[in-house]
Amino acid sequence: MQATPGEFEIIRDYFAGAPRGEGVVLGIGDDCALLQPPADGLLATSVDTLVAGRHFPADADPAAIAARALRVNLSDLAAMNARPLWFTLALTLPHSDAEWLRGFADGLLQTAQAYGVSLVGGDTTKGPLSITIQVTGGSTAPLRRDGASVGDAVYVSGPLGAAAAALPLVLGQKLAGDSERKEAQRAYYFPEPQLATAAAIAPLASSALDISDGLLADLGHICEQSRVSADIDLHALPVAAIARQLAGEGALELAACGGDDYQLCFTVPQERIPELEQLGLEAVRIGTVIEGAGLSDNGERVRAWLDGERWFPESAGYQHF
Repeated sequence: MQATPGEFEIIRDYFAGAPRGEGVVLGIGDDCALLQPPADGLLATSVDTLVAGRHFPADADPAAIAARALRVNLSDLAAMNARPLWFTLALTLPHSDAEWLRGFADGLLQTAQAYGVSLVGGDTTKGPLSITIQVTGGSTAPLRRDGASVGDAVYVSGPLGAAAAALPLVLGQKLAGDSERKEAQRAYYFPEPQLATAAAIAPLASSALDISDGLLADLGHICEQSRVSADIDLHALPVAAIARQLAGEGALELAACGGDDYQLCFTVPQERIPELEQLGLEAVRIGTVIEGAGLSDNGERVRAWLDGERWFPESAGYQHF
């Protein structure tokens, strides 16, 4: 019978072998990691928690869970144009399962290697399954939410709605063929942090964030921080093909409100648009920043338009509480 790994065995057998990357003087194994910050620029740090039954099914593939957990955190670094450096992991487990841990560790470390980010510490404890990851990156030209100005163009970096359309399949609430199911799993568990896009637009963009809770909700955060409003043309939204395939007529609302695609939403001054277009990005213009001290005439920060008429979604975006 295979022995159940304890806390220190989990650290030693599954995570202590993580490669030591840039700036790591001392990694896993002591009370703290010792890290050497980059000589220039700022450190950006963010933390997120994913909870079983809330953010992913408890019986999901552990490698996929790990990939999603790290990727969505790296997306926060992308939102601010920060290059990934280090991360820590706090893992709460209902029980110690060697096979589950092996799959989780493989998915986590493979993802870390793909994005050049080093695991430098963390914690394990017993309880309901949850994963907390804190990421740290370095930035010499950080993007923020509070720089949008009236007249700026609003862009999104790529297709929206895929993850929201995939969720019913991921949760087993809807059946689909093998190809659709695989595409749904990919869309939900393997979002692509837009690190390269962020680096490309950093000299041009006036504000940016990543779309986690839904385009309209997240663009509202830019408007609030910048004390402006925005008009959005729904026909301009780049709707993901898998969203149209799975959700049909409902795909547009998923693109506007669904979230979890982790594309960037950003604003660009009018005079910088020609430079942006020369970059050859997939970014699509969807609207314009307008006047309003964080609120439009009816109390909403973002006004969506469809065929010349105001459009009101059934959902206001993801709500944590």
